[in-house]
Amino acid sequence: MAEICKCSCPQPTKWLKGKVIGSGSFGSVHLAMDKATGGLFVLKSADSEAGLKCLENEVEILENLDSPHIVKFIGKDLSSEANGKNKLSLFLEYMTGGSLADVAEKFGGSLDEEVICLYTKGILKGLKYLHENGIVHCDLKCKNILLGTSGEIKLADFGCTKRIKDNKVNDSPKSLSKSIGGTPLWMAPEILRNEELDFSADIWSLGCTIIEMATGKTPWGGDICTNHLAAVLKIACSNEMPQFPSHFSDDGLDFLAKCLERNTKKRWKVEQLLDHPFVSKGSEKIKNLEKIDIASTPASVLDGGIFSEMDFSDESSSDEDESMNGNALSTRCDREFWNSTRGVKMDLESSESWINVRN
Repeated sequence: MAEICKCSCPQPTKWLKGKVIGSGSFGSVHLAMDKATGGLFVLKSADSEAGLKCLENEVEILENLDSPHIVKFIGKDLSSEANGKNKLSLFLEYMTGGSLADVAEKFGGSLDEEVICLYTKGILKGLKYLHENGIVHCDLKCKNILLGTSGEIKLADFGCTKRIKDNKVNDSPKSLSKSIGGTPLWMAPEILRNEELDFSADIWSLGCTIIEMATGKTPWGGDICTNHLAAVLKIACSNEMPQFPSHFSDDGLDFLAKCLERNTKKRWKVEQLLDHPFVSKGSEKIKNLEKIDIASTPASVLDGGIFSEMDFSDESSSDEDESMNGNALSTRCDREFWNSTRGVKMDLESSESWINVRN
């Protein structure tokens, strides 16, 4: 198990709250400035009782983590308002690139596969650190993955996160809570069926996130979002899979198949996925570029082979929208699903229209 270290970043004592840079059903996110240093950070706050509980959970998780692949916890502030209610504010590292959802939107709505490979490796490193520390993120998606100016990837938004290794029974991890949190279109089928929470749930969400990066759309298509109940039933009870990107390479499609495996025992683990060609080939390209000797650089435009190796094409491919033809769910499956979730608190509204907004 990896060592857990507390963050030693100094907490701002005097600060200014700036404009809103994100919001969701549980609270808002502001840009803030440390008056002592002039540095920027993120101020995350919540007003509702549900939002306060999520922030408290996020603080409990983040204040004991220290990884270059996890958004850095800076501090917290608990204050009392005039109405007597407590207001909790969370201070976090400011990632200038925004979320991967923001990045995709600014670059045409979707990302190139080569870039997705690099980002996926960063996500996997973050998940590896969490899983080694007995933590399941539970709400992995593009809006909860942040990008730095140098391409560094960091996982964020730990309001739905669960620790599971602290409550082991016969070496089988169990969830510490009966509540279910996350965004359903990215959630693993077994979680929606209220089965045992395990690290493999994050792997399913990773597959959905890759589809989101590649298509710029929700992993199950746009039509399913109009009927939330049908969406939950389809993911939880059917044998259907999200539509894989048609333009993906064979390695990419195979990687998705390893993530989006309905049988949790066959679903690959983080360590296996880090060795998959879809992720490792990006690292090999970087290594090969670093090995190029300066002597191979042409001295002039007359050197042979320059133009033969250059690609001047400016063609871009566009993805065609594909409709999803789902099979009807059986009455038995519906009944089993509702029986399994009866009496269980399902905290599925972590966002408006399933998605946390972070503009």
